[in-house]
Amino acid sequence: MSEIAPASVVEKPPAPPRPWTGERIAGAVLLGLWLLCGIGLVAYLVAAWKPELFQRYLPYYLSGLGVTLTLVGLSIVFGALLSVPIAWMRLSQNRVLGGLAYVYVYFFRGTPLIAQTFLIYYGLGSFRPELQALGLWTFFREAWYCAILAFTLNTAAYQAEILRGAIESVSRGQWEAASALGLSKLQTLWKIVLPQAMIVALRPYGNEIILMIKGSAIVAIITVYDLMGETRRAYSRTFDFQTYIWAAIIYLAIVELLRNIVDWIERRITVHLKR
Repeated sequence: MSEIAPASVVEKPPAPPRPWTGERIAGAVLLGLWLLCGIGLVAYLVAAWKPELFQRYLPYYLSGLGVTLTLVGLSIVFGALLSVPIAWMRLSQNRVLGGLAYVYVYFFRGTPLIAQTFLIYYGLGSFRPELQALGLWTFFREAWYCAILAFTLNTAAYQAEILRGAIESVSRGQWEAASALGLSKLQTLWKIVLPQAMIVALRPYGNEIILMIKGSAIVAIITVYDLMGETRRAYSRTFDFQTYIWAAIIYLAIVELLRNIVDWIERRITVHLKR
């Protein structure tokens, strides 16, 4: 009599191949189109490559890149500082404070960043006599300062919501356990809640920085010569479309670098969760 193999060693039949549905076919077609576009772009850059043009405008691109990184860096830092009291107001039981914070967040998240920049640069600029009387005209007449202010106010609204959501994701039991141990609310927030909340908030924070990098291109419209501003100037002098392709490649490289940095930080701070 033949022996029956144990159930643990019985091999399962291979899964049947997935049929080529309409969605899979459309996905394969789109992937092929993207590959063709990428090959065409590389072929165009190779054929239209002008070393003398690149060498001439490379310093300008580097200067614009420095302006872009400085603008976004300062805005992110100032926005992070401003987001803390806004997030606290959003979490507050006081209806007045919560209402004010809600209106702020609703406005800056619900309107385009370019409109906010125009309102600050062009809108407040129309009140020159009043600003001069208050001693603020020196600040608001400079496009650079107006851009930093607009970007700071915008990202503070997003960062406040990220911080609020991350704090609320920590269970109430953590607060109760810390209180039972005799920890104050500030100690609980700093040593228990925030370390857990930052794991939740890391990805959204990284996405916000990436969006700020890409959104910073609008400051070229108000005469700030960032990366896109220098690109526009290079194109106006050469009428060579590859100047914009260079800018797109630089933006893509920055975004990819930031994405990898966020991935690396996430791996480092979540090591204890994978053991």
